[in-house]
Amino acid sequence: RQCKPCSLELGGKSALIVFEDCDIDKAVEWAMFGCFWTNGQICSATSRVLVHSSIHDDFLEALQARSLEIRAGDPMSRGTRLGPLVSAAQRDRVVGMIRRAEEEGARLVCGGGRPKGVVMDGVGYYVEPTVFADVDDSSELWREEVFGPVLAVRPFDTEEEAVVAANATKYGLAAAVISSDAARCERVARRMRTGLVWVNCSQPCFPQLPWGGKVGRASGHGRDLGEAGLDAYLDLKSVVTYTSADKWDWYPQQHKSKL
Repeated sequence: RQCKPCSLELGGKSALIVFEDCDIDKAVEWAMFGCFWTNGQICSATSRVLVHSSIHDDFLEALQARSLEIRAGDPMSRGTRLGPLVSAAQRDRVVGMIRRAEEEGARLVCGGGRPKGVVMDGVGYYVEPTVFADVDDSSELWREEVFGPVLAVRPFDTEEEAVVAANATKYGLAAAVISSDAARCERVARRMRTGLVWVNCSQPCFPQLPWGGKVGRASGHGRDLGEAGLDAYLDLKSVVTYTSADKWDWYPQQHKSKL
């Protein structure tokens, strides 16, 4: 038997908090990129979007319009912004979660089916960019990882409410906050129970940046990338050398005690 070291990255259900002082168009684009990039097949996808109630309707309207413009097709073709899911099984799983969300009462804003006009004529496991509103926080769609291009949007009224809602998940991989108030962004970022927080963006990834979930949550433990990621592949050894000419003298002879 051997004790095998391991570093585990086990997924997430990340939240994006959008405050009322944001640029809505920029926030919408980051919301889309945060989930639709790689067709939602990324563990850190900010698929839960919390939007301040004062801009919720305008945000949702813009998100719907922009999502409908996304071009699906052959991933190797220039201009394609949505490719297929990895397998028929994953497509069926995503579509199943979409249907159950509708049955649970969530409002389908756009998407939910196969993209129209896909040039590959029936080939490929495609799912449209999908947006839901009025999603209950106890629903499967809000709580479980989809791993597909599906966004769930809910309003909030206060910063405290948004932080509590964002942290109300078993996962702890990533989160994002969008606001023109730098102090608020820092305050919210500090309160996120995640291993990574994006400020005024979502999903930019850098090889020098440690990547991993919050200890004790279901997103795993350890780090990939950065110096911390390299440490996972190293077996560290400590060497201690005594260089003083004096005796250690912890067990002194009679009156020579250091104590």
